[in-house]
Amino acid sequence: QVQLVESGGGLVQPGGSLRLSCTASGSIFSITNMGWYRQAPGKQREYVARITTGGSTDYADSVKGRFTISRDNPKKTLYLQMNSLKPEDTAVYYCNRVSPLWGWGQGTQVTVSS
Repeated sequence: QVQLVESGGGLVQPGGSLRLSCTASGSIFSITNMGWYRQAPGKQREYVARITTGGSTDYADSVKGRFTISRDNPKKTLYLQMNSLKPEDTAVYYCNRVSPLWGWGQGTQVTVSS
């Protein structure tokens, strides 16, 4: 079972930036399409972005042009650079395989507030 550990969240003002990281245990990270997801209070978890093993990316419309997903395969680490943050980006952010999902990590809290 792959273990996922997210980090990098925090409190940031609107318009600010954060970079999230996700490290994965095991040896199959480099051959796995990976994604970021988020869950806001009182809402269902939703898709944010994904990156294939070849580096192709896709984003939810709500974050397109503001967020950038990337990966470092030797470090088994997934990143999410978040710029121009908005209050509606406030959520717990999770990483996971695109499909089928692994077990969820603990996530990292992102709060956008003045």
